[in-house]
Parts: sequence; structure tokens; C-alpha cells
Amino acid sequence: MLNLSALLAGLLFGLGLIVSGMANPAKVTGFLDLAGRWDPSLALVMAGAIGVGLAGFGMAKRRTVSLLGATMQLPASTAIDRKLLAGSLLFGTGWGLAGICPGPALVAFSAGAPQALVFVAAMLAGMALHRVTAGRR
Repeated sequence: MLNLSALLAGLLFGLGLIVSGMANPAKVTGFLDLAGRWDPSLALVMAGAIGVGLAGFGMAKRRTVSLLGATMQLPASTAIDRKLLAGSLLFGTGWGLAGICPGPALVAFSAGAPQALVFVAAMLAGMALHRVTAGRR
């Protein structure tokens, strides 16, 4: 039941990314181009996502197990440190340059978009590099 719920949630998330335009790199770069032909339509999508996320995390913080009985695994750290800032900068730079982030990349990859293949390969390489370097600390 847990795996089926995860699959359905992932499909719903992917559908939301497609319908909202978040899986379209041109739409995303248009949103990020504040000095050019700015497309503000994704601001509404982000505001909606933040609202849903705040409500969901608020409910999750009051629980010890999920609705399906799985252990709750919420982030415990609230520290804003150098690693968080560096990762945020790297993520934002990559998002701005490519117009795509991991969730939409996986949606585009599933649809067979060629540029998503390169992005997902680079993302997996970065995850592997992090795993190797984090183990050395």
C-alpha cells in the first residue's frame, strides 16, 4: 500500500509539473528572466506549492507516523550553514542556466526528452560525487 501511494503521489506530482509548465525549460527561464521578457505565471504555481507544503508540513509535524503507518522522517536541523548556502547557490545556478530542476527533469526524462537525458545523467553524477565526498568527512 505504501509503494502504491508513493507511485500515485509521484504521478500526481509529475502531472502537476507538466500542467503548470514547470517541466518546460523555456517557461522556467522566462520566469527567471526578470530583466527581459519576464513571465510571472509560475509565481502563482510556486505560491500554491508553498501553501500546500506549509499545510502538509504543519500536519506532519504533529504526527509520529504517517497516515499509512510509516515512520515520519522530517528534517531536524534548522541551521543555515556554509554547506546549505553552497548547495542552494549551486542548485539555483543550475536551475537558472538549464531552466529545469530535478523533479521536472525526471518527468521530461520519462517522456524521452533528449535534453533531460543529459540533465539526469549530470544529476546522478553529482549525487554520486556528493556521496563519495561526504563519506570522506
